[in-house]
Amino acid sequence: GSPTAGTSQYGGNFGVNTLTQDGYTSGRLNSISTSADGTILGRYSNGQSRALGQILLANFTSPQGLQPVGNNEWVETSVSGGPLVGVPGSGSLGMLQSSATEDSNVDLTAELVNMITAQRVYQANAQTIKAQDQILQTIVSLR
Repeated sequence: GSPTAGTSQYGGNFGVNTLTQDGYTSGRLNSISTSADGTILGRYSNGQSRALGQILLANFTSPQGLQPVGNNEWVETSVSGGPLVGVPGSGSLGMLQSSATEDSNVDLTAELVNMITAQRVYQANAQTIKAQDQILQTIVSLR
């Protein structure tokens, strides 16, 4: 038999019987932030927030054995050992601080003072050499 045998179809006007919303309006990514455990959270224009991913950290048995390759990038070597990868805060791995900038390990004020001091010492030595040269020229002309 026919697969449509025993069925009926009647014509009529289209109408929506029920209207419910079970989702959110579309949204654009407005901002991102990072939590201490490395979760990257995206905030959207429709008020929703979603986890976009997670940052992992790596530690090495001997970090001094890493080889610099430039642009603040390093590669593992046989001396450094392989990476021990995990989420921030686990094991011996540190935590992340969102929206923070890294401080240099140099005290800028102290280094500027050292540079000015070195410049003054250089100028004093240059004056001493100049005076010594003039004395030698005077001695030579006396002969």
